[in-house]
Amino acid sequence: MIKIVVDENIALADKAFSRIGDVVMISGREITNTVLKNADILIVRSITRVDEKLLKNTSVKFVGTATIGTDHIDLDYLNHSGIAFADAKGCNAYSVAEYVIAALLKLSIQLKFKLDEKSIGIVGVGNVGSKVAAFANALGMKVSLNDPPLQRKGDKQKFVDSDEILKCDIITLHTPLNLTGPDKSYHLFNKEKLKRIRESSILLNTSRGAVINNAELHDLIANKKLNVVLDVWEHEPEINIELLQQVSTGTAHIAGYSYEGKVNGTKLIYNSLCDFLDIEKSFRFDLNNPQKFKLQFKETENRAAGLNDLIKNIYSIEDDDKQMRKMLIMDKSERIKFFDLLRKNYPIRREFNNYQIQSDHLSSEMKSVLQKLRFNI
Repeated sequence: MIKIVVDENIALADKAFSRIGDVVMISGREITNTVLKNADILIVRSITRVDEKLLKNTSVKFVGTATIGTDHIDLDYLNHSGIAFADAKGCNAYSVAEYVIAALLKLSIQLKFKLDEKSIGIVGVGNVGSKVAAFANALGMKVSLNDPPLQRKGDKQKFVDSDEILKCDIITLHTPLNLTGPDKSYHLFNKEKLKRIRESSILLNTSRGAVINNAELHDLIANKKLNVVLDVWEHEPEINIELLQQVSTGTAHIAGYSYEGKVNGTKLIYNSLCDFLDIEKSFRFDLNNPQKFKLQFKETENRAAGLNDLIKNIYSIEDDDKQMRKMLIMDKSERIKFFDLLRKNYPIRREFNNYQIQSDHLSSEMKSVLQKLRFNI
């Protein structure tokens, strides 16, 4: 029987992968070379570093990561060793985009500005960034796109350079973490670039923590007014606690943690593993919700306030921020455990397309906005 070692926090993993073999569910931080001695398949999340140290002298033939990023995987080693690999690119793209919109609506109320009067610079226009762009356009924002690799491939979208991005009122990062090479993104936003961001601008990072130099960001916003939203941090789960005190919103790497995002990640890896083993895909991932959740919505003159109230009924980014700030009174060892617990025990969050809007009257303009945000009218 095939032995499959799986991170215990991967949604529906036990039910799905038990159709294929014997499943061992274990904390991602406890997956070691010893654990894998007799394993054939390894399924992880981003917290498990997969390299020669982990896999040497094991019988692992397939590695899957239920994440969109692969910076925790030594792909060269897997290729050299003949180990098959699959990721879950795009699985939680809508979840992250919805998080970004929730964060911006929250800030628009707090800071008293109108989103349709703001410019947004999107760094990385892949699965997530493209959806953020679509949502931002729906809200009437001026959107600028920056993605050198995509631009070199001849993509027909209009791109701008990093200088133009730094002039935007809002900058949001959606790039993979590349440690080397022409598209190196490790510390892409370092002291020099951070200093060039305009005073009182908004900076969001939902990609990978090390895309921003966290220590230099901490030093900068001690002396410069900058509204920062961080879902990802360098050195997770041992984050910069002083930086958490400074940011406008801080969360525990949960932007992509919608129910759909999690299940889609499992589904993509399950399908890839079945293809690798040349077996039937017998487990059915049913994400359909024929009985849409109903939400009352009253259109008001202040569009952002109305949308913010609506989205808070689905997802309260304030609650995630409050939970995260409990770390401020903990000692270091408690903080590390708590960060992982916030992710492990994350409540179910459904994406916007699961909701049916009920309203006595909607203007055609508001109806269009809601539909572009994927609500059902």
